[in-house]
Amino acid sequence: MEPYRIPFAFDRRDAPRYVLRNRGVETVRGVTATLLGSGVMPAGHPRALAPGDELAFVIRDDDLARNATLVIRWLRPTGEEYLWRVAF
Repeated sequence: MEPYRIPFAFDRRDAPRYVLRNRGVETVRGVTATLLGSGVMPAGHPRALAPGDELAFVIRDDDLARNATLVIRWLRPTGEEYLWRVAF
């Protein structure tokens, strides 16, 4: 398997509203965000993100940096599944 650069930028500037942006060159599908640990985040449906598309979500927690990890899941056009853990 060849190296593959994670296609996302994770924007934290407007916390508790976060934005995941596809900065890659291919459309990814089945994109989901799952929160592990404490905190509250509305569930979203899997979706496709073309280059430049964004997925915004709100996470509420009094101490997010200590208590939670966000897991981003997506599928490449080849069908390969990837997971990316985001620490706060």
